[in-house]
Amino acid sequence: MSTRAGFVGLGSIGRPMARRLCEAGLTTTVYDLAPDAVAELVAAGARAAASARAVAAASDVVGVCVRDDVDVQAVVLGDDGLLAGAAPGCVIAIHSTVLPHTVRALGATARARGIGLVDACVTGGPTGAAQGRLTYMVGGAPADVERCRPVFATAARAIVPTGALGSGAATKLCNNLMTYLGFLAAFEATTLARAAGLSTAAFEEVTRSNGNLTDQMQAFLMLHRLPDEQRREPDFQRMLRAYTTLAEKDLAVTLAFAREHGLALPGTGLCQQVMARVYGLDDPNRR
Repeated sequence: MSTRAGFVGLGSIGRPMARRLCEAGLTTTVYDLAPDAVAELVAAGARAAASARAVAAASDVVGVCVRDDVDVQAVVLGDDGLLAGAAPGCVIAIHSTVLPHTVRALGATARARGIGLVDACVTGGPTGAAQGRLTYMVGGAPADVERCRPVFATAARAIVPTGALGSGAATKLCNNLMTYLGFLAAFEATTLARAAGLSTAAFEEVTRSNGNLTDQMQAFLMLHRLPDEQRREPDFQRMLRAYTTLAEKDLAVTLAFAREHGLALPGTGLCQQVMARVYGLDDPNRR
């Protein structure tokens, strides 16, 4: 019998992830607070549920992709949450970027009820989700990870077991640190090169050749190469604001995780403060 999939949180990444489940032919039940997002998935073949509890009752594996620790806790532990509807043997997969101790605490509560829980953070963004090219970082009991593998495979380029519960979330936080510091480095280096009158094409060729400029960083820099008129359009600025808000939130979580381990990450702290500038949010003086 094929695995029944559920999904809670149909945002920019969750929506294409859930769509991939439908396209793979899995029986998929979804829930989100936004009716339009649910309607889009129903049109793709999913079944709508009235609550997270109803999703869990209809599913063997449930993905959760909501904003932050508080939202994840509400989805899992609320009166109409996943644990209220899940049957023993169900596995909950947390895709949200949250603190590892949040995942471990939820896992202990779930385990006491016979429910599995893994932290299955992803990297690759909305495009990677839509194209089935996400990388999954999965922490948890090996049996629970394997139970989820057919579901994850619908959107995955790679599924990487990272160890015990919480290690997937920790890996994602460290990965995000590298991503955003890379964006900052690419932005400031190219800004300096341009100000010095260097050839942008030549500088890019050098940094591509020596490995400094990655595909991801190059894609980010494309945002800064669009015409100023396009970048200042309200819809584009709303997109940049969403990127900036997510980056600031993710880096704040990373810094909180570092503090738990007695570490100061001054570069990361500075990066978190300047992400609006890095993305060019409402910056009329951008060159």
